[in-house]
Amino acid sequence: MSEFTARLMPHLMLAPIALPMLTAAFMLLLREEHQRLKLGLGLLSAILGLASSILLMAWADQAGATVNLGVYLPGNWPMPFGISLALDRLTALMLVLTHSLALAALVFSSARWHRAGVHFHPLFQFQLMGLSGAFLTADLFNLFVFFEIMLAASYGLLLHGSGRTRIQAGLHYIAINLVASSLFLIGASMLYGLTGTLNMANLAQAIPQVGSADRGLLHAAAGILGTAFLIKAAMWPLNFWLVPAYSAATAPVGALFAIMTKVGIYVILRLWTLLFSAEAGPSALFGSAWLIAGGMLTMAFGAIGMLGSQRLTHIAGFAAILSSGTLLAAGGFGQNALMAGLLYYLPSSTLAVGSLFLTADLIDRWRSNGLSGEPYEDDEAPFLNAELLPSEGFNLDDDEELLIGRAMPAAAAFIGIGFVLATLVITGLPPLSGFVGKFAMLTALLNPLGLGTPAGMEAGWVGWLLLALMIITGLLALLALVRAGIRHFWSSDEQDTLSLSVAEGLPIAVLLGCCVALTLQAGPAMQYTQRAADALLSPDVYVRAIMETKPRPNPTPSLKEAP
Repeated sequence: MSEFTARLMPHLMLAPIALPMLTAAFMLLLREEHQRLKLGLGLLSAILGLASSILLMAWADQAGATVNLGVYLPGNWPMPFGISLALDRLTALMLVLTHSLALAALVFSSARWHRAGVHFHPLFQFQLMGLSGAFLTADLFNLFVFFEIMLAASYGLLLHGSGRTRIQAGLHYIAINLVASSLFLIGASMLYGLTGTLNMANLAQAIPQVGSADRGLLHAAAGILGTAFLIKAAMWPLNFWLVPAYSAATAPVGALFAIMTKVGIYVILRLWTLLFSAEAGPSALFGSAWLIAGGMLTMAFGAIGMLGSQRLTHIAGFAAILSSGTLLAAGGFGQNALMAGLLYYLPSSTLAVGSLFLTADLIDRWRSNGLSGEPYEDDEAPFLNAELLPSEGFNLDDDEELLIGRAMPAAAAFIGIGFVLATLVITGLPPLSGFVGKFAMLTALLNPLGLGTPAGMEAGWVGWLLLALMIITGLLALLALVRAGIRHFWSSDEQDTLSLSVAEGLPIAVLLGCCVALTLQAGPAMQYTQRAADALLSPDVYVRAIMETKPRPNPTPSLKEAP
């Protein structure tokens, strides 16, 4: 890497935060009538954000660096004071995943949904800003700030499109997140009172030094703080709000919300491996049993919820819960190979759930003969809208319709294929990336000697229970999705031909194409997630990299020579 690139890349860490912030600020100056201009600015911001995230991922995964961490001090204050941003392989992965999903959702919304209410585009950009900041920040105070930005934007996005159902679900969503924010503040305040810092790296240094008399208070603070994150991660029984809220949202908002639960997962993995590692003294691996047990219960709840749901958006919401439960349960072991497998599974399941929300919107409109949602404009060209084959020379039924040899319209075939691919990824069936991720986790559970990190929790019978639960919940999810597919695609009810625009078909194809690419490049992807797991389970490297970062010296002006 050249010297110029090495100097430029740390500054690029600001791009995923600054780009959507500045774009949203400019959009607020525009009148609501300028929807096309706002859409263009939003797409440009999302594309640039994705490009910068990909460059940051390449920088974080430099050749020859086992654990690589980039640190940036926006205020140029010495550690542990001031704002600090940190980038490693996991952070870069989450940034790329967030902006990929956001770009797909924004393109899908351009067909019609972005016109269903006011301020959609600024709220969308603020949501991106909050998500990116939550992944990049290295201290709890700014994590709270970015959380609130993210949540405030999500309140408006959930209500986008109005309607009684959205308002009712939105009020419940706001109430539960206000509770989560209060718990966040209480837990962070208690930690600050015990340690005198909110910098994550400095917290990792301070926790082993907490006296035995305050150890119980420390664990209580961590439990309160963890509860706030577990609400966002949709752990049972704290996830009662998710399905009503996500299913009530418009399709592009629901797809973007698929990453919201993963914010909670990310923060839990980051803080748990950092603050309660094997080097945390008496607090080592605190909460691991709760993560495993809660994750397993969440998996069971999500699978049963999918099986008991009729609406596709409800099934997609429960699929997000099932994915979160799998990640929490596997992450609770704190083992190297298992962590690498779940980090591979995380983007696959998120992309598949996001595509299912988008597909569900098209299927609902098709099944309701175009009565669902808003009508199309005249200038929206149909996408792959084929006519039925002529009836001459074929067997006919009593209504002179084709009995055999009847062609499925291409648009219906397209969403059918998309539904099948999403089903394969969500249920973990071969040959797509959902199967690869689950197989990697199952292999780690079946081979405890290869789990890697000796400080992690031993698998034992709990590992076998998780293994069985992953298989059973996958089968239940398969039954739910197959039943939904039969009902929607094999029904004999009369239906109009589906009109599908390019803006609606392309995002689904790209999201599922990313899952296919993860499958075809499973080897390099697993190597990346293995290095990400190594970094995540090496808190000493994270702490040292941040605490040893020095502010840049102020430039010294040259003295003019005396005449």
